[in-house]
Amino acid sequence: MTQSAAATPSTYPGKTLGIVGLIVAIFFSLIGLIISVIAFNQSKAAGFKNTPAKAGIIIGAVFLVLGIIGAIAIPGLIAGACSSGAAECSVSTY
Repeated sequence: MTQSAAATPSTYPGKTLGIVGLIVAIFFSLIGLIISVIAFNQSKAAGFKNTPAKAGIIIGAVFLVLGIIGAIAIPGLIAGACSSGAAECSVSTY
């Protein structure tokens, strides 16, 4: 009787979700970050590495921080430009 090695699965838990999280993190950072964290935890619990999920976590976090900084800085830059007397700063409300 011969013993065969245990077959490794061709896919692992969280692999597809990790790829989805990575792609979504590029366009919607917070949602992609959450999806990537879920995929990473699924893979970690099963004992597998999930590189796309880890990349999605990093990209989602970086883009989220940049978005927050931009949301704070851009209105300040506009207000600074308008207070310096720029003619194009008239705000019209309809």
